[in-house]
Amino acid sequence: MLQNPILIFERFSHLFISGLLMTIQISFITILGGTILGSVIALCKMSKIKPLRFIATAYMEVIRCTPLLLQIYIFAFGLPLTLGLDIPEREAILIALILNSSAYVAELIRSGIQAVDKGQTEAARSLGLGSVQTMIRVVIPQAVKNILPTLGSEFIMLIKETSLASIFFVGDLMTMVMRLRGSHFLVLEPLLVAGALYFVVCFTLSKVVAAYERRLAASD
Repeated sequence: MLQNPILIFERFSHLFISGLLMTIQISFITILGGTILGSVIALCKMSKIKPLRFIATAYMEVIRCTPLLLQIYIFAFGLPLTLGLDIPEREAILIALILNSSAYVAELIRSGIQAVDKGQTEAARSLGLGSVQTMIRVVIPQAVKNILPTLGSEFIMLIKETSLASIFFVGDLMTMVMRLRGSHFLVLEPLLVAGALYFVVCFTLSKVVAAYERRLAASD
């Protein structure tokens, strides 16, 4: 018999809140690490050095053309068994998520940089700024303005994609759903509660991103 999901949430609210906070934490670490690594990859892909461009392009294609779940399995099981590395599962999953995110963020950053008017670069160089100074002081600040809304959408997607990590019981929201299913034989009710929590968080963030985009459009 289907129980009231609201009552289920009230009864196990500590588990759901704990799982939701862990989901947000994993997503935040992933987007932060993915942005840092993605920035390096984007610069490598735009480099004039052919080996760097080749490595960056190959990396992005491999990551984006293989399933995230497969990448998680490789880092959680494949590499430790093959190389004899002792990597805790949570750290292995975070590495897989960061690498996956970085391939997509790299493309966002590259597109944002290329969207900056070339006249800005030429003007900066004419004023005596070097290529690195031009990139840091002129190009990147303007590119960030183009990238942030899309990066916000990437963060929202990550919140949902972290559900794959529940296979390894890392303490995220879907892990709590699986725990309730195993200990209290509740299947549908915890899923409905988790779905509602995912919706509330993602819907709220999407509205924040949309408001930021409108603010940017107004400033232009």
